[in-house]
Amino acid sequence: MVLADDQELVRSAFAMLVRSAPDMDVVGEAADGDQAVELVRSTRADVVVMDIRMPGTDGITATGRIAADEDLSGVRVLILTTFESDHNVVAALRAGASGFLVKDTKPAHLLAAIRTVAAGEALLSPGATQALIERVLRQPDPAGPAPGVLAALTRREREVLTLIGRGLSNGELAEQLVISPLTAKTYVSRLLTKLDARDRAQLVIAAYESGLVRASGQGESS
Repeated sequence: MVLADDQELVRSAFAMLVRSAPDMDVVGEAADGDQAVELVRSTRADVVVMDIRMPGTDGITATGRIAADEDLSGVRVLILTTFESDHNVVAALRAGASGFLVKDTKPAHLLAAIRTVAAGEALLSPGATQALIERVLRQPDPAGPAPGVLAALTRREREVLTLIGRGLSNGELAEQLVISPLTAKTYVSRLLTKLDARDRAQLVIAAYESGLVRASGQGESS
């Protein structure tokens, strides 16, 4: 993986932690977004742990460049955030990030987050993560969802998208809808294709922007 953070001490600490795990390694460290993109292209790292606020090219811009590069379609970006003060997380998710974590996260949780993103899943679960998404999405993207997004979905697919927006995993989807885990996975795959979404994180964004799921206290579409 590639670690991108302008603070050398933070990078060193994260690199030491990552290298302590037998199933992962750090192939490069970057101090800004430009370096991160270059390293990803040269090393073909499968995961980038990306800070948002860096001098020069920031993490959001760098994430967008990685997501837009077809040659890097398999790369997953895990965004770093200070949680309470950083309202740019949603922009990073829209840019193509697969999730985010807080800088003071516990070591075991950081490693678990990296494994989750590397496996192609989005780090978007109920609890603190979902609460942050709700908070920042109260100010929707001015462009809004693409016209006809929901019209292309069946009633069942809308139901699945709503549950994804609430943070449910495939297993929880299966339990909620009384279907098999394989069927739940199939629905998620269909949604990714129909909505031209990179991963589950962008499905969550679509669920909010389309109005299927709204921030707490605002109600939801039926």
